[in-house]
Amino acid sequence: MLHRFIIQCLKILCWSIGHLPLAFALWFGRILGKLAFYLDKKHRVITLNNLENSFKGEKTSGDINAIAKKVFENLGMNFMEFCRLSWLKTEDLTGYVEVEGFENFERAYKKGKGVIFLTGHFGNWELMAIFYALKGYPVDIVVRDLDSPIADEFVKWVRTVAGNRIVSKDRSMRELLRIVSKGGVVGILLDQNVTWNEGVFVYFFNELACTNKGPALLALASGAAIVPTFIVRNGKKHRIIIGEEITIKNSGNRAADHLKNTALFTKVIEDFARQYPEQWFWLHQRWKSRPENDPNRGTEKAAMIDLRHSR
Repeated sequence: MLHRFIIQCLKILCWSIGHLPLAFALWFGRILGKLAFYLDKKHRVITLNNLENSFKGEKTSGDINAIAKKVFENLGMNFMEFCRLSWLKTEDLTGYVEVEGFENFERAYKKGKGVIFLTGHFGNWELMAIFYALKGYPVDIVVRDLDSPIADEFVKWVRTVAGNRIVSKDRSMRELLRIVSKGGVVGILLDQNVTWNEGVFVYFFNELACTNKGPALLALASGAAIVPTFIVRNGKKHRIIIGEEITIKNSGNRAADHLKNTALFTKVIEDFARQYPEQWFWLHQRWKSRPENDPNRGTEKAAMIDLRHSR
């Protein structure tokens, strides 16, 4: 009973925030982001360290600090806009969300073998998923269940109200194979740290990062198209950028192909993060898992060196 009551209260709060004028909501979101930057020391330090290590010798400390502040401001605005997602209609997208390269997605989708979205935590990534659902292409989104059952149920409600579906990360591969075999669309955010048993080590901003090998496994097993899609904020508007389908490497050597394709996908994300550094989620400890603790290293180490030299 209490669980249901809290969920209903959250929905009412979400409705209240979601119906504020957009300009005011974004202004307030920026204020929240600025406050978080100064009050949340832990994540401020993580963000600054990540940026400094990634852009060493490329950007000044002043540049790094300015980017970090914008990262927090973007997250504050994302929070305010998250409350609007449940009430968005297709007609609301006009003048709010622009699209570049939609023909790349349509071309891949029409092949009928399914589409795997290669994406990450850029801009307002939650809005991007809603956009595809409202356009008639619901996405099966792979996510980790939240620790709080109440928060998990509420967030899933927001994410699925437009028609998207949630696939739990813990039991996803068989379900994803079924989805793409029917020509469905799958969304996997590939820019987060994973444990050594979930991923492979590939270079991200010149440092080895343990990266989910799921998309490479799924693409090789199913023949589904890998299509990069990202969203960036531009004032009160958003722009979704859809790249051309990525040609995956399929030599027949499964371990090598998983590694090389994951490195290829990660390079796409890195290039985008370099182009729009203020739009990426630098608060995450992307390089937390270390290769020296990986019991599977050995033959893969040489492959990693080859990939490093080929960049």
